Amino acid sequence: MPALPATSREWHLVSRPHGWPEPENVALREAPVTEPGEGRILVRNLHFSVDPYMRGRMNDVKSYVPPFQLDQPMEGGAVGEVVASNADGFAVGDHVLHGLGWREYADVEARHAVKVDASVAPLSAYLGVLGMPGLTAYAGLFEVASFKEGDAVFVSGAAGAVGSLVGQMAKLKGASRVIGSAGSDEKVKLLVEEYGFDAAFNYKKGPVAEQLKEAAPDGIDVYFDNVGGEHLEAAISSLNVHGRVTICGMIAQYNATEPTPGPRNLALVIGKRLRLQGMLVNDHRGLQEQFVQEVAGWLGSGELKYDETVVEGIENGFDAFLGLLRGQNTGKMIVSLTR
Repeated sequence: MPALPATSREWHLVSRPHGWPEPENVALREAPVTEPGEGRILVRNLHFSVDPYMRGRMNDVKSYVPPFQLDQPMEGGAVGEVVASNADGFAVGDHVLHGLGWREYADVEARHAVKVDASVAPLSAYLGVLGMPGLTAYAGLFEVASFKEGDAVFVSGAAGAVGSLVGQMAKLKGASRVIGSAGSDEKVKLLVEEYGFDAAFNYKKGPVAEQLKEAAPDGIDVYFDNVGGEHLEAAISSLNVHGRVTICGMIAQYNATEPTPGPRNLALVIGKRLRLQGMLVNDHRGLQEQFVQEVAGWLGSGELKYDETVVEGIENGFDAFLGLLRGQNTGKMIVSLTR
């Protein structure tokens, strides 16, 4: 077994941001690396995930997931290689998925690690299309939004890790029309030409409501919301009777310092008998096996495409997170530590 390094670099939250996170809110620090205790494994992280929900964990507020602790390493999805094991069922050389990202080496309780197979898909895919974002798309569309064949579907943040999969899954299951919004002309082109969306628009180029009505003249039946704000208001206007909304994220207001106004047309929910439902992926773990089986099949056949934006080096981890919040990623934003 190779000798373990003396130290590991890890990102700590050192102060809580007000509005947009700033470099002074975090610090890249060194921590000692030790042999794992009973029932634990030591993992050399190869890739870790940065995700929009992490912005909320930087605030000291009660939520569905505890806030990051000050002067402690931040957390998040990661895949890596076991370099030392003191747990049954895990051997040196195994690849695992776990929740202690934002660091080079992770001392993980074995019961919180899952083995993954690099021969089925690249390891980074277990942080995206075969991981939490993929299950979010799958559960949010099929279980929460009760998607059915023939539905017209609108997805905001459609070039992101979740949105790009929602649109493709809807097409694979027989959507009559799939519309996406994104923040650049390049992403709009990608949605139509690569991911097979029927229409897409750049929300920065005009009112969302007008662009959505033009893209979906017959209305929509399902809205998958990753953005909130103006997008949600526009979707409520375009939804048909008995339309369904999966509210997955509201990235448009994650860095707001003042309360943001809600949709001004909520009264339409009554006459149209709309259903608006929030979702957390952890509520849908029962779908995990079905999800992996079906999505792995689509990947194998080439019917489902996915993109990753890879940032190399742990020292660039916080920049990658800021880039994600600004929409600089196409598909899943990954920080890679393989060099």
